[in-house]
Amino acid sequence: MTLPGLEEGRSALGRSLLERKDLSSDWVPSFAAVPRTPFLPELMWPYDMDSGTTVTADMMDDPAVYFRYADSDVPIVTQWDDGASDGPGKVATSSASMPSVVFRMLRELDVAAGQRVLEIGTGTGWNAALLAHRLGHENVVSIEIDADVAFAARTRLAAFGLPVLVLARDGELGDEAGAPYDRIIATAGLRRIPAAWLRQTRPGGLIVAPWGTHYGNQDAIVRLALNGDGTSASGRFAGPVEFMKLRAQRLPFAGHPEYVPDGVAGADRSTTSVTEHELLGGDRFAVNSFAIGLRVRDCFHQAAPKRGGARPVWFYGLTDRSWACIMLRDGQTDADVYQSGPRNLWDEVLGALRWWRASGEPGYERLGLTVTTGGQRAWLDRPSESWEL
Repeated sequence: MTLPGLEEGRSALGRSLLERKDLSSDWVPSFAAVPRTPFLPELMWPYDMDSGTTVTADMMDDPAVYFRYADSDVPIVTQWDDGASDGPGKVATSSASMPSVVFRMLRELDVAAGQRVLEIGTGTGWNAALLAHRLGHENVVSIEIDADVAFAARTRLAAFGLPVLVLARDGELGDEAGAPYDRIIATAGLRRIPAAWLRQTRPGGLIVAPWGTHYGNQDAIVRLALNGDGTSASGRFAGPVEFMKLRAQRLPFAGHPEYVPDGVAGADRSTTSVTEHELLGGDRFAVNSFAIGLRVRDCFHQAAPKRGGARPVWFYGLTDRSWACIMLRDGQTDADVYQSGPRNLWDEVLGALRWWRASGEPGYERLGLTVTTGGQRAWLDRPSESWEL
């Protein structure tokens, strides 16, 4: 499929998204009509895929570079440290997602004419604009917790001729006054699906969100279908993504020194034959790490950079001060393991890894989530065989 009438950069992006099946044919008119650039700030920080670094793009300083990134399939940071930093700071807190991810999630949303959509996490406003073009601006409501970000998005949407209602409030609460909605889509990473969203979605409706555990920063797109009476929602994962987390659900990690103030001395020591690849996989979206997080509750893990052929991987309990460390060394068949605290975290991680292997090393598509107003349960292959999260 060709995309006539578009400038070279956007046309190339559209063709690439179509070829990779990220952009479905029903979303092509919205892609063509609603460019990302009008929703981006003049100063932004794209992630350069070739160098693996975040760079600065200033439209006033170098328009060619700015528009090249704007029309590329890259994520773009638009805010640091909740607005406290004017330039690159400690934590990226608002962004424009990769177009491929945007359209993958919109495809999963499976919208139809006349349906009403609630978006959680307005960001730049581009996602809301795409929805508004497809469904009509009166059928889209977007929520953004940051008042300044909400104001900027509201202004851009109005200037583009798609005056979506943008509410500046906590997205966890949803929009009770505007409910029920046929669809809810979140553009911030979640660690739990708020009960309010179930109540505000029509029976038979859908919730699409990036969901994960505190075990790591990775998320996976989950597509949850509401049951007949709206008391629960269930569905499978549709592949890995990584989003900035909903502010109220950010990682509650106290920091390494709170757990290991005096080093590994005094910890229980053992060895394991688990390799670096078996534990961490080949990249940050490895499904084995995601699966471990589904089985080991209230645990955060962190792999340190490799130095001198050695890489420590740390595990921290989030409800107590339990910790564990596995020291992986190049060329050694056995790795040293250290554990301390009420929980034997490495034993739990090893058990989860063995479960994943025994289950046939399932991918994201075999894993699923069921949410009720009382909690969340994960499952493998069928919802009837689930476990509490």
